[in-house]
Amino acid sequence: MCGIVGIVGRSPVAARLYDAMTILQHRGQDAAGITTLDDGRMRSAKGLGLVRDVFSEEAVTGLTGEVGIGHVRYPTAGCDQPDEAQPMYVNSPCGIALGHNGNLINSERLSRELFVEDRRHINTESDSEVLLNVLAHELAGRTRDGLHPEDIFAAVDGVYQRCRGGYAAVALIAGVGLVAFRDPNGIRPAVVGRREAPEGPEYIVASESVVLDILGFELISDIAPGECVFITLDGELHRKVSDHAASYTPCMFEYVYFARPDSMIDDLSVYKARLRMGEALAEKILQEWPDHDIDVVIPVPDTSRTACLPLAHQLGVKYREGLIKNRYIGRTFIMPGQEARVRSVRRKLNAISLEFRNKNVLLVDDSIVRGTTSKQIIQMAREAGAKKVYLASASPPVRYPNVYGIDMPAASELVASGRSEEEICRVIGADRLIYQDLEALEKAVRGKNQRLTGFDSSCFSGEYVTGLDEGYLEELESRRSDAARMQRRRSG
Repeated sequence: MCGIVGIVGRSPVAARLYDAMTILQHRGQDAAGITTLDDGRMRSAKGLGLVRDVFSEEAVTGLTGEVGIGHVRYPTAGCDQPDEAQPMYVNSPCGIALGHNGNLINSERLSRELFVEDRRHINTESDSEVLLNVLAHELAGRTRDGLHPEDIFAAVDGVYQRCRGGYAAVALIAGVGLVAFRDPNGIRPAVVGRREAPEGPEYIVASESVVLDILGFELISDIAPGECVFITLDGELHRKVSDHAASYTPCMFEYVYFARPDSMIDDLSVYKARLRMGEALAEKILQEWPDHDIDVVIPVPDTSRTACLPLAHQLGVKYREGLIKNRYIGRTFIMPGQEARVRSVRRKLNAISLEFRNKNVLLVDDSIVRGTTSKQIIQMAREAGAKKVYLASASPPVRYPNVYGIDMPAASELVASGRSEEEICRVIGADRLIYQDLEALEKAVRGKNQRLTGFDSSCFSGEYVTGLDEGYLEELESRRSDAARMQRRRSG
């Protein structure tokens, strides 16, 4: 998962891009980068680490220009090297810088095609470089008379025909403007906004609407599945939905876990969606366990808090903050290596004993992925004096890998893979385990918005909206396993 932002302004944009990336820091803590365009010259700075660590005041000041893009990244499968920090750049045609959120499921084949047929060399393991070069190749044949909106749209149509997967991208083209586009299924999110400046309108594209709120832009809309947005350097906005647009199926995990609660994604409030998740989960508990003996409900911070509040209210049980989070520790399921994740849980969370002592506690989490964190937290609750420890997940069992840009582990490392709910309960050491049903989850997220035809819930259902080539999951397993990650780090 990554975060993207692009601004076409009327004054220098580097400081605002920096602010936008700090707002999107939850989407990627591994690397950050900014590229600006100033009088036909691209200026770029990027590196590994948090936004605040990558950019000094001097670095931001040096990124002159009134148009620019930014990117925050966490490492996806096979992409965890310094040279894979984004935005990435290619000098032909025109000069193009691109930042990308998502994953191409046919990047291996495309990389070969680019070399053999398009005479373009891919220098990293990043599918973002593949996407950039596909876009560059599609633009190359259309630059004779300058690039016009119809040329941009035709080039992005070519991208849609060649690139399969879930992706949202923002690109800066020297002498031309800013281009943003979203995959034909709308799996990865992107929004566009506008702000009136004294010199004229300014435009922004970002992964989440919260960026617009904080920077003072007004949300125009989500970028539709298969839609391209082109903003000229003069501030003219052009939009077109491709004929290759397919289903409207945004990623369910955005609502469950990744997105900030104060964001709107596809005209749905993430906050309200999580409230409804908690209500639906409470209904299931009351139906299946009407004589429960829960004394207190405690969220696993931070994402599950919103769902936990209505759940406790509906159960008629006290809500308490029993786990205190160290906010300077990253998200554990994306950390490299099992040993690092186990150590991190203890550094990340600490229990308030008085909220656990001699009580039957229901812990509420947004999801259970590897089960590592859940097992550690349940043990912490017991050590803090809990009589019984129950665990409820606001989402169904994660049984399948995500292939569209969320770097979940190999299927063999998912605690729910090949196990029943009773077996999972024993593995993580809970006295009882309650999962949300998928139908209830999708209903809760959709709310009254019937415009969506569905969701990408593939990590729960195993149904991939783009389809997968034979052997793809097996190849992904070999790249995503902890052993494979550690081997890459040793060889790198």
